[in-house]
Amino acid sequence: MSQAPSKSELWGHPKGLYVLFTAEMWERFSYYGMRALLVLTLVAATEAANPGFGMSDADALSLYGIYTGLVYFTPLIGGWLADNYLGQRRSILLGGILMAAAQFTLFAATPHSIELFYVGLGLLIAGNGLFKPNISTIVGDLYEQGDARRDSAFSIFYMGINLGAFIAPLITSTLGESADYGWRWGYFAAGVGMTLAVITQGLFFQRFLGDVGKIPGAKRDRDATGGVKKPLSKVEHDRLRVILFLFVFVTVFWLAFEQAGGLMSIYADRYTDRMLGATEVPAGYFQSLNPLFILLFAPVFSFLWMWLHKKDKSPDAPIKVFAGLILTSIGFVFLILGLFEIQVTGKANMMWLVLAYMFHTLGELCISPVGLSLMTKLAPLRLASLVMGVWFLMPAIASYLAGMVGAFSEQADKYEFSINLAQSIGLEAQYSGLLVVFGGVAVGLLFFAVILWFISGMLVNWMHGAERAAPATAVEGVEQELEAVAEHEGLGDKADKR
Repeated sequence: MSQAPSKSELWGHPKGLYVLFTAEMWERFSYYGMRALLVLTLVAATEAANPGFGMSDADALSLYGIYTGLVYFTPLIGGWLADNYLGQRRSILLGGILMAAAQFTLFAATPHSIELFYVGLGLLIAGNGLFKPNISTIVGDLYEQGDARRDSAFSIFYMGINLGAFIAPLITSTLGESADYGWRWGYFAAGVGMTLAVITQGLFFQRFLGDVGKIPGAKRDRDATGGVKKPLSKVEHDRLRVILFLFVFVTVFWLAFEQAGGLMSIYADRYTDRMLGATEVPAGYFQSLNPLFILLFAPVFSFLWMWLHKKDKSPDAPIKVFAGLILTSIGFVFLILGLFEIQVTGKANMMWLVLAYMFHTLGELCISPVGLSLMTKLAPLRLASLVMGVWFLMPAIASYLAGMVGAFSEQADKYEFSINLAQSIGLEAQYSGLLVVFGGVAVGLLFFAVILWFISGMLVNWMHGAERAAPATAVEGVEQELEAVAEHEGLGDKADKR
């Protein structure tokens, strides 16, 4: 006998929403807490006061790229398994258990066994693939079709995502970067967070969610459509062409953005003056800036798009992506400016890193919510899951490439062109690696932005008015914008369940 979700409410929403909020908050705490430590643990010397694995920068950044690439790739598999066999509920429970076990495996492995550390990363990748694409699907399923509260629910859910992401490095880096505790205790804290996410599921999901998310989505879709398939129309073909074109530009953005957990972590650790009075700010704390800036600026961007729409001046989605590429490029310029201060004083002011993260976040807010929202508008309903899989494939490819690009920084000073480039602007050869990577990424973003500008008219024509349906009110606009970012971060596709 099936059990309906609890009808009891809190602040106008089903209590099940807040259960999902809590589970997702702790899962994001676990993920971002671990990400803040990963590269720093790998490059820490084996004989240091806080010993790590003594990897070279290139090897550590390459491993980071492989790890984050697989983190974004496996949701394709996890979403398929959930849709066809496991159902969302079983998938996120199994994924949560695997990720909790993974974090404690990293705790046990550090700094003694790199082989066991690899096992922990593998468990994280597998668990994330099951958890990531499925939990936000359940959020939408708490509401009947047409329920006006659904968009507001995703806004609340989104706040949980970024609350966990903001808090995580403040705790895991405080422990992990301290010689009194060590890297392993940062992973232990991340494991505790993931365990709390699993406990939340075990104690409260059935009580407040009933049987929501237990039946695989493919079975529900077959029941709803009768298994009837129709060929794609010309309009649908054109819209899919837009998705393929945007794939390139969004992948370039994520390649740049994912330097945050790799080369920018090293920049924070080695080259940034992190002293506040007599206290040194842990390098991992800077990983909290992105979720903090998202919380601050996402509503601002939402109101901006609404205001422009009312004046009939709202830019089309390709132009918003163009703006995002430009803003992200500016962020890397601040890191390059910091190199000149490093050369003089030995360390860069924290201001340069803060400004870089801020402009990267502004770029993200022009691309991530806009792009994801556009994917749901362009995708034929019967291909919604596949298109969302393509969305996650973009950061998967980009993350792998980001690791390769970041790793090049350690080898760049061996090439004459990079040395000459550094010297031509007054920098010593030892900083040529950072200059070539940060500068190359910045120039690459500008290059692709210019191309996108010139083809934007063609892409808009191929959309056939798909993005012209605008929210009726500013509040609705904010909720739609936050919902789109929430789906990117956590992670799922609500389009495939309707």
